Formats: sequence, C-alpha cells, structure tokens
Amino acid sequence: MQSENVVERGAARAYRAARGAGAMIRAWRARRRLSQLALALDAGVSARHLSFVETGRSRPSAEMLLALAERLDIPLRARNELLLAAGYAPRFSETRLSSPDLASVRSALQRLLDAHDPYPGVALDRDWNVVLANAAALRLAAALPDSLRGPPLNMFRASLHPQGFAAMTVNFDDWGRYLLGELERLAADGPGGSEAALLEEVMSYPNVRALRGGRDRPADREDRLLIPCILEFAGTRLSLFTTLATFGSPRDVTLAELTVELFYPVDAATEAALRGVV
Repeated sequence: MQSENVVERGAARAYRAARGAGAMIRAWRARRRLSQLALALDAGVSARHLSFVETGRSRPSAEMLLALAERLDIPLRARNELLLAAGYAPRFSETRLSSPDLASVRSALQRLLDAHDPYPGVALDRDWNVVLANAAALRLAAALPDSLRGPPLNMFRASLHPQGFAAMTVNFDDWGRYLLGELERLAADGPGGSEAALLEEVMSYPNVRALRGGRDRPADREDRLLIPCILEFAGTRLSLFTTLATFGSPRDVTLAELTVELFYPVDAATEAALRGVV
C-alpha cells in the first residue's frame, strides 16, 4: 500500500510538472503568434498531441520540449526552465564570464572592443549590464554620476535616467524611444523577471514617462536610414549609430545572452572628435 502511494504521488508530481511545461509552451506560442496547428506541423507532431501537452494531459519527452523550444526560438535560459518544469534536468550550462572556461571568449571580446577604439564599444549581459568595455566607452561613462556608473553599469539605466546620458542626448525623443522599445522586448522574453523590474524602474523616470505619452509621434525625418544617438559631450557634438552582435551558435546560457554593442561615427566631425580623444 505504501509503495502504491509513493507511485501515485510520483505520478501526481509528473502530471503537475507536465501541466506547468505545457502552460509555458502555450504562453510562448501565443507570444510568437503561432497557432497550435502551425507549431505542430513545424515540429513534426500532431496538433492533437500538442494540445494534450499544453493542457497537461500528456507529458512530453525532453526531446519534444527541446524541439518545440527550437521552433519557438525560446532563449536557452527559458529552455532550462521549461525542462525543469517538466521534471527534467537542464541541458544548457551557465558559465560565469570570469570562469577560466571562458577565458578565450573573454580575451577575444576584449580584443574586438580594443580594436574598435577610439570608437566606443561594450559587451553586455542579458540585462544590458556592461561586462567589458574599451577605453572610448570608459571615457564616456566617466561623465556619468557615481550612482549610474555602477557596478554594474547598466546601459538602459545610464542612457534613460534624466541625470545620465539622457541629459546629454540631443535627440532623446527618438533615441529614448528606441531604447525603451528594446527594453520592452527584453522584458517580454526575459524568463528571470529582472528585465521587467528594470522596465518598471525606467518607466518611473519622468522623461521616459513623457516618451510613453508621445510614442506615436512621427519622427522628425522620415527619410533617415537609422536613428543615431546624438550627444553633447564635453562641448562637442557626437553623432553615433550602433550595431549589435551576438554569438552564432551558443550552447551556454551566458554566451547566448552576451551582446556586443559597437558605436560608429555618423559624420566626419564625430570621426575627427573621437580620433582626437574627446
């Protein structure tokens, strides 16, 4: 009798875990705006079976969960949480950037950033905290108040806070909207909740609340190919555009969440100012 109770309790735990994983799949499918049929066809399973998985009536295998996660483009951190919710062990490691195992990656990133100098460049974690920077980026960061320099220095906080780079940003209406949109996207996909907390903090800034009120305002110049960040820094106007790069085939959570942001001069005046070391 006691062994039967143990089996029943184990089955109940497995059922609850499957329901949790199914609800997560359903939430990600809704986020990606896919129907059950479309996801089922893409993943090579029946729509009926996928429906049973989402409602918890069927416990999916780890391989099926990973196949669905791949089709839904779920971040590696969330894939680990999906596996845990279904009662499986995580499949993706999370290695500290300071770990000896990532020494070669860290060294390569720093070489990339240093080679980009005198243009600013940083490496960011999933919350856009700066984990590596070159000399040009450090010179810009030195103009921030101590409270915004960290550690960690967070690019959203430093760029949107009214006492941070926002105070130097000539086109804050446009640049701030771009940054706010990026943070909202991260908060929507972020499984840890830290991105949502950062978004809530940023939305408390009066200058950002003003942006939200005018989100549908047309840009001043519709013919622009991209939105630059225009700063008044140390008596010099810097006009910069940014690129974002990620690792192409990460199997580690830390590497999957790393982003390299490189800034480039929009015009010759900014080029000259940066090369003159502003």
